[in-house]
Amino acid sequence: MDLSSINPILLLASLIVAATPLLLAAIGELVVERSGVLNLGVEGMMITGAICGFAIAVNTGSPVLGLIAAAIGGAVLSLLFAILTQFALANQVASGLALTLFGLGLSSLIGQGYQGVKPPPFPKPDIPLLSDIPVLGPILFSHDFVVYLAFFLTLIVWAVLKYSRAGLILRAVGENHDAAHALGYKVVRIRVLAIMFGGACAGLGGAYISLIRVPQWTEGMTSGVGWIALALVVFASWKPWRVMLGAGLFGGVSVLQLNLQAAGVQFPVSSIGAIIFGCSAFVLVLQFKNRKSPRSFRNALFIGTAFIGLIFQVATRGIFVPFKVEYLAMSPYLITILVLVIMSADRSRAPASLGKGFHAGT
Repeated sequence: MDLSSINPILLLASLIVAATPLLLAAIGELVVERSGVLNLGVEGMMITGAICGFAIAVNTGSPVLGLIAAAIGGAVLSLLFAILTQFALANQVASGLALTLFGLGLSSLIGQGYQGVKPPPFPKPDIPLLSDIPVLGPILFSHDFVVYLAFFLTLIVWAVLKYSRAGLILRAVGENHDAAHALGYKVVRIRVLAIMFGGACAGLGGAYISLIRVPQWTEGMTSGVGWIALALVVFASWKPWRVMLGAGLFGGVSVLQLNLQAAGVQFPVSSIGAIIFGCSAFVLVLQFKNRKSPRSFRNALFIGTAFIGLIFQVATRGIFVPFKVEYLAMSPYLITILVLVIMSADRSRAPASLGKGFHAGT
């Protein structure tokens, strides 16, 4: 075990890079869900944006044009979802899953001639003075402009949703589309625009992976980032600033797993018991907010899981297992499942009309 091989500055800088495509996809999906639409096709839009951006960048020699093409590709694919759900009134969950399958198949077809091709390099801006600051310079000011675009976009979405009239209308549509329609707002038009914005953001996130983070095209290279983005919106309770923090958390897990495996770090099995205990305490806090569940149930839930965690921790004390890349590769998805299970206990902050179809005649 050699932890000295892990450079903390490089680790934090890599964390920001890993969080960027996740942040772009999640902030777009947040806007979509705030309008009352549940789009499960984020993975399909990301992989479509990845191949569209890669193909245009290779053929034109301009990575910037590739990013623009990726945003357009994601938006066009999301428009298909909008037509199905907002005009044909198809089921949103089924349409989103179909969109993901369609995007994966389409990207595989388009990307057949791009295996092993290198895209043009993406220029990194040199920020005078700031990039020369010790520690903070390499971590915060040595990235490409897409990283700063993602954070700026998060700030804009937060400000629009919180302070602008457009954000108020969007939230009103997501909370009660019938009331918004009665007030004269074009519910379908608002939702279509939100869906296309989410598709453009997902396309950008996919292109960031294929053009900048991993500059090559590989079939299925998004590797479930779109699904993690969906969980991240729930984890963030539909708040933009929490999406940014959550993207850093999930991105950090994916980066840390590789560094720990390279350093040969061993994992204490007894720590799983502490994790179980911590999760039980978190669930207890959520259950206190849910007044529908009786106090005896909350207490029994906490005591039972805490007891299991304590027994597991004592029984496995002193047992260590090496980190394996196969197990570590599962960690982002295991955390995603855990977050969804825990946060499903509290849907009080979800938009009231989320996933519900709207028709002006109903």
